[in-house]
Amino acid sequence: MGNCTSCVTSDVQVHGYGCLEHALHIQAAIGNRRHPVGSVHSQQGAKGVNQDSAVLYQGYGIEDGAFCAVFDGHGSNGHIVSRVVRNQLPSLLLNQRKYMEWNEALVSAFKATDKEIKLLENADCSFSGSTAVVVVKQGEDLIIANLGDSRAILGTITENGVQAIQLTSDLKPDVPSEVDRIKKANGRVFAHESQPHIQRVWLPNEDVPGLAMTRAFGDFDMKSHGIIVTPEVTHRRLTPEDQFLLLACDGVWDVLSNEEVVSVVKSVKNKEAAGKAVVDEALAAWKRKFPSAKVDDCTAVCLFLQDREDSLLLPTT
Repeated sequence: MGNCTSCVTSDVQVHGYGCLEHALHIQAAIGNRRHPVGSVHSQQGAKGVNQDSAVLYQGYGIEDGAFCAVFDGHGSNGHIVSRVVRNQLPSLLLNQRKYMEWNEALVSAFKATDKEIKLLENADCSFSGSTAVVVVKQGEDLIIANLGDSRAILGTITENGVQAIQLTSDLKPDVPSEVDRIKKANGRVFAHESQPHIQRVWLPNEDVPGLAMTRAFGDFDMKSHGIIVTPEVTHRRLTPEDQFLLLACDGVWDVLSNEEVVSVVKSVKNKEAAGKAVVDEALAAWKRKFPSAKVDDCTAVCLFLQDREDSLLLPTT
């Protein structure tokens, strides 16, 4: 299965993790106004079922609001975990926001979603989980929450053209503070001989599961060994120079730099195809850079922030 995209106008809740769509684009009715252009695209790799899920919800919370997110599953039931998170987190977050500020609401909603995953009866998530990168837009304010090694960037105009600003830090087992937490909980961190360039997280006395990230939904047998579901939350105020948000899983970032992704987005002729363009470029890069490797699932969400058709062009003086 390749890309699945859905566009609906309904409540934020998406019911059931059995739905087929990997990429959802939801647009709430906002009267006569038009939403900014956005796109979401997911493509299965060569490792089996597509374990990615993504959502772009426009009109989230307020008319000029958006919920952008990519969830990258791993383990035998990772596709179920990423889907449950995608379907449950947006509504849980809005519910929590009624009683607390965004930082606390995000942390609380992430924990509540993790509890929902643990209650699944037909999916063992002892060693299955999902990353999450979430950007909530409320007017000109961005609230960013990151869990694992997916990533969000901002394309912004500078005197040198449209440049990338990385909004999240990759939370991998090569970050000293993350490694310290895991080792204090008796988890182990080392690279397997088959992939000596990738640090992974293992049980104290057994060489499983070998996680390449340090925070995740699910992975319940690792939660007592330093893997946590607490997101890293940051804020940013948008400026007129900020042009677009781009979120993607590590299948994209493993083969494309921030600058290369910005170059792809700013070169698209049809903004509604930006997400697909990034995914297509990542797939081509996988085949070019790692011809003998199995291509990873690739997923991207793109939200343009300006309505001007020439918004990606440098202003003239």
